[in-house]
Amino acid sequence: MEILTDNALMLQVKSGDLDKLSLLFKRYGRSLYGFYFRFTKNAELSEDLVQDVFERVLRYRHTFRGDGKFVTWLYHLARNVLADHIKKTKRAGIRTDIDEKQEVLADLTVPGEAKQKEEYLLLMESALDRLSHDKKELLLLSKLQGMKYKDIAELHNCTEANVKVRVFRAINDLREVFLKLQAKGINV
Repeated sequence: MEILTDNALMLQVKSGDLDKLSLLFKRYGRSLYGFYFRFTKNAELSEDLVQDVFERVLRYRHTFRGDGKFVTWLYHLARNVLADHIKKTKRAGIRTDIDEKQEVLADLTVPGEAKQKEEYLLLMESALDRLSHDKKELLLLSKLQGMKYKDIAELHNCTEANVKVRVFRAINDLREVFLKLQAKGINV
């Protein structure tokens, strides 16, 4: 059985073979979910946003040229879906940064090292949430989603060197925020 590349699958979707979209969903649905969950802290909303991305893949399939990586094109759509969601929620006055998971975890008693690690991760997550949207997105794409700087550069219409500098600065800002939270003894 021949394994098709993402670009080959998307070109088939573009030409009308819509069944191939399910393969792309299987390959990228979980990754997109993780990307959105780290922003929204809401499982249901993250699932909805992933569905929105694949609806847009279907709607805008005619714009896919196949000369760049599919994943870059996909995350371009994903960024637009997130931006549209943020605009819509701001207009409606809806808060989306409530993290029920953190409240539940704060009440759990975990023995020794595991509890300390959990507190560290929650503090890191809190520091990440305090970064600007752009810096948070850069860190999520590069460090947690594993996107290459070259692909992020294409996504952001800038040079790879610019992405490296921006990621470096975002990491430094994250470290600074984390240390401030840690010094204040902020309980997440």
